[in-house]
Amino acid sequence: MDLINTLFLLSGFLIALSVLASRLSTLVGLPLLLIFLGLGMLAGEEGVLGIQFDDYSLAFLIGHLALAMILLDGGLRTRLKTFRVGFRPALSLATFGVFITSALVGALAMWIFELSLVQGLLVGAIVGSTDAAAVFSMLSGRGINLNERVGATLEIESGTNDPMAIFLTIMLVEVLVGEIGGVMSTTLFLIQQFGFGVAIGLGGGWLIAKLLRWVDLAPGLYSLLALALGFCVFGLTSVLGGSGFLAIYLTGLMIGNQPGRHLNFILPVHDGLAWLSQIGLFLVLGLLVTPSEMLEYALPALLVALALIFVARPLAVLITIKPFFKFRWREVGFISWVGLRGAVPIVLAIFPVIGGVENASLYFNVAFAVVLMSLLIQGGTLPWMARWMKVEVPRSVTPNLRGPLGVLPENDYEMFVYEVENSDLEDVPIRLLRFPSGALISALFREHAMLHPKGGTRLQLGDVICVIGRTDDLPALNRLFNGEAKLKRERAFFGTFTFDGDARMQDIADVYGLTLSPGEKEMTLDQFISLRVGGHPVVGDDVDWHGIHWVVSEVEGDRITRVGLRLY
Repeated sequence: MDLINTLFLLSGFLIALSVLASRLSTLVGLPLLLIFLGLGMLAGEEGVLGIQFDDYSLAFLIGHLALAMILLDGGLRTRLKTFRVGFRPALSLATFGVFITSALVGALAMWIFELSLVQGLLVGAIVGSTDAAAVFSMLSGRGINLNERVGATLEIESGTNDPMAIFLTIMLVEVLVGEIGGVMSTTLFLIQQFGFGVAIGLGGGWLIAKLLRWVDLAPGLYSLLALALGFCVFGLTSVLGGSGFLAIYLTGLMIGNQPGRHLNFILPVHDGLAWLSQIGLFLVLGLLVTPSEMLEYALPALLVALALIFVARPLAVLITIKPFFKFRWREVGFISWVGLRGAVPIVLAIFPVIGGVENASLYFNVAFAVVLMSLLIQGGTLPWMARWMKVEVPRSVTPNLRGPLGVLPENDYEMFVYEVENSDLEDVPIRLLRFPSGALISALFREHAMLHPKGGTRLQLGDVICVIGRTDDLPALNRLFNGEAKLKRERAFFGTFTFDGDARMQDIADVYGLTLSPGEKEMTLDQFISLRVGGHPVVGDDVDWHGIHWVVSEVEGDRITRVGLRLY
């Protein structure tokens, strides 16, 4: 009984401390996952609390459960429309990129640690993949709003690159313990990992999404059912020889892209579950490591980490992306920098321990040191690098609060709450606002008192407005209530003047005295810029033409609808 009480006390204390420490991340700029790892190490056998934990099998199980929940949540929040610009480069990075990174790091590790070729390659395979938990946490938690091409590529890559890393790690472990099969069986294993993962993930996710839309449950049960069925997909795929991680990510993707009222109940809960998984996973991994033992490998592991960050990852990105896809050099540079390592390499490093590989502690401690350096160097400089590489786009205004009304089973009406921050709306009657046709103001709050708005009611700065509308109304509402500071940032980024995407290039050239080639005269601005950026434009793309920056400000699918003109 004392053991159970102690477990409750320590786990509750560490989780609460981790949550409160998130404020420290905001204040000093430390990556949040690094703080979780540090707290785990401080609580460990050589830390303040002195907790003895060396159960690798239990850590392996916790790692799988936590990563499954993190990937499910990541899939739920990934929009299918981002696949138009991010899927092919992400797939290239998730397969060939992991292979190239592993080979380069493995060759260096073989030389640094005086290992055999297979042993060195195993080090490379363990640290060769980016980590979904680290990428999702860093991009969403640090307030970085990347352009869609870069953000989609990084998120999809981190969600789909585990099968290749797992395949390489298991294959090399089997070589070292003398249990490797032939070329045919090894190739079949790789095909099973990807094939079953994709087929079961997409098929199971589609069926689960249909079930969630059809079944009528208490609001709190939707998220529980989604998680339970996601775990079923993970387990079934793994039993059949596929990648459970890839399958559960794709399951989340299918669920999250099926509209319905169930998503309003699932997403908030899974956000909390994903945070709990990250905290628990990194605390356990921090408890598992012995700092004094890791210090024995610190210097050579530092060399491996620096080679991974500054040589292997950039070369892998350059080889697998630049020749085949229309990425700009600064985008390639940023994708190279966000090769974040996190929980996945540490979990993979447990494979040699469980498999009985000789000198298994080397793999675990090197992986842990590489993860620490990656989170510290890459994760700590992420906002600065995003600004320097110019891959950020201004974050537009969003409702302060929003929630479904529960009136319709699909495409339900929602309540959007905005605060009037734009001075252009000061003293403007409500009837003169350019509202979407299906939206209306239901209430207006001024100085903590509710008013009944009428057409002649004049707005004041600081008013809080409740709008009933649908998701499709959000772009127009966001533009209407855009605050003064955000407007200035948008104008500085996109330019003061804007043009429709279907404006004729000949007309623009006549106004600004620009020259066009014969083939460009009949083009629209949309066609002209799309051709320059490779056919998949995203918000934030800019084309330098005649000393003017033409910046894409609105996109619908692959069609540019608005373009800003920036004269510097």
